[in-house]
Amino acid sequence: MTGPAPVKLLPADLDLLLELLELPTVGLLEAAEGTPPPLLWEAQRRYAEAAAALGFSVVHHAAAPASVLELPGVPVTVREAATRIPGFLAEQPSMVLRLGPSLPRERTVMFNVHVDTVDGFWEPSFHAGRFEGRGSIDAKGPAVALLAGVREAIATVPELGESTGVLIQLVSGEEGGAMGVFGTRPLVEAGHTGRLNVFCEPSRNLAVPRSTAAATARITVRGTDSIDDHPGGGHNATVLLGHLAAHLAGTLSGRVPGTRVCVAGLHTGELHNKVYGSGKLLLNLAYPTTESGRLLTGALEEELATGLRAFAERFAEVPGFGLTAAEAERVTRLEWLKRGLPALDGHDPWAEALLRSAGVASAPPEAPACTCDAIWMHGVEGAHTVVLGPGDLDANGAHAAGEHADLTDLEEFAGSVAALLTRFAHATNGQP
Repeated sequence: MTGPAPVKLLPADLDLLLELLELPTVGLLEAAEGTPPPLLWEAQRRYAEAAAALGFSVVHHAAAPASVLELPGVPVTVREAATRIPGFLAEQPSMVLRLGPSLPRERTVMFNVHVDTVDGFWEPSFHAGRFEGRGSIDAKGPAVALLAGVREAIATVPELGESTGVLIQLVSGEEGGAMGVFGTRPLVEAGHTGRLNVFCEPSRNLAVPRSTAAATARITVRGTDSIDDHPGGGHNATVLLGHLAAHLAGTLSGRVPGTRVCVAGLHTGELHNKVYGSGKLLLNLAYPTTESGRLLTGALEEELATGLRAFAERFAEVPGFGLTAAEAERVTRLEWLKRGLPALDGHDPWAEALLRSAGVASAPPEAPACTCDAIWMHGVEGAHTVVLGPGDLDANGAHAAGEHADLTDLEEFAGSVAALLTRFAHATNGQP
């Protein structure tokens, strides 16, 4: 199937993208110590100026209230950062733009794009059809291409902004493991959504109706140190956590279909002549559906208990490890840094037919999905959500040095936006 015709980005679009890339907007969970506050307010205002030329108005521009951090599912790291970093919420606002009057959800298309970035800012450039700079593909480039696509649709579809509504959520709090809890989530819960919702993340311009979520577990051992001359005089957190890491890797990987288990950092100490009695092990559990996440987190708790019992049996009679074996359960603790987040797995024949009629190809069912703020559309009635954007997270170096976006990819995505809006306006014809 031939995709939608690309939409050319105008010189003003190229200038806008360079302006946005020049504004450092590193999320506060990503920023290194001593980094100046991000210029997220400024970036959103500049974007709103460009959108105003198309008829968009600002209906919301504010930081989330502190109460959002008390809701279920907020990662521990976010709560801790909010108490540690001055202006954590105040410096990370979100914005909602609307084309025309407020219309019912069934007549509205919503686009979500984030302007916060990971760390690693450098001077942006545009040369030989390629933008380079932090945020060029994730996701300031898609944000600018989105406006180009809307402009093209407005030129041919008078219903836009009249009987067909367009919303743009321009959010902070997507990067750094914030999971959208103070950016996208409050906007969705306030009703700033549509019948069709597009989250602008790199997807090779394929519509992906899925978004994974993740749970993060921290297993800590808090025991007594000892010295190399008397290694059995304390608890050996290194051996205990190493045993648990191997046990959990072997029993959880592949346990629940479609999930991914990352046995991540393990740290106790760095000296060779000391037995460390304390340490920590981190695991990240990614899952495609809310139910599979529930099963996997439950399996981790079960297997942790099994692993502790196995350690006690294995090392009870091993010289130097008797104390650790006897007290393994007492000194080991499981803490969920992140748990209970929803995952998105959408199916909607009407919306899927709309995408096909617009020429927007869907990713095959077996294609991997990314983790993004689209998870907060899980369970929203009367709404279909897809992740759709230019480029590829890996190939374009989204979180790496050399992040870039090719103009051809941005123009292809702008074409998809224009086609989607055109088909949506014709399909609804101003009616539910």
